[in-house]
Amino acid sequence: MKQPLYALVTYVQDSVGQFVEDLRHQLHPDHAHLPAHITLMPPRPLAGSEADAIEMTSQVCSSVEPFEVGLGDVESFVPLTPTVFIRVAHAAYRMRELHDRLNTGALAFTEPWPYMPHLTIVKSDSEQTSRHDFHLARQRWAAYAGAKRVRVEQLTFVREGENRTWHDIAPIPLGRRLAPLMR
Repeated sequence: MKQPLYALVTYVQDSVGQFVEDLRHQLHPDHAHLPAHITLMPPRPLAGSEADAIEMTSQVCSSVEPFEVGLGDVESFVPLTPTVFIRVAHAAYRMRELHDRLNTGALAFTEPWPYMPHLTIVKSDSEQTSRHDFHLARQRWAAYAGAKRVRVEQLTFVREGENRTWHDIAPIPLGRRLAPLMR
């Protein structure tokens, strides 16, 4: 049996997220089940248990206050992978710093490429399809009139399932949450 892969993402549940989900549905309806997200820790096997990974992530995230990132241009990872995405342009360093702090313990993994914060639009089946998707996504993003900012307040620990599905395991808030006053 194949060892499951895990990742940490922040879901984008605003107008930008809706834009990405609508575009993904148009380009590749078979990928429409994937919610819009920015990946903080790309897929990896665990170097410990799920509980260890969640505990370590919770500890690190409790000391990081929520922050906002600004989105830049539509780009592509072609020829490395047929992926089309929107680059995190403003405050990407915050994502990289958090990524580096989390890439330890149960989540430690030597990634094949440098971490680049981005909002995936679609991972195509071929380079040719990806090039088409890239041009259409670039046109649509240029015409998008909404705010191009995303608030990062919570990460979600996810596990890979079958048929390109991912299952939420645990929500992990950023920052310290104050307990209600006892009366």
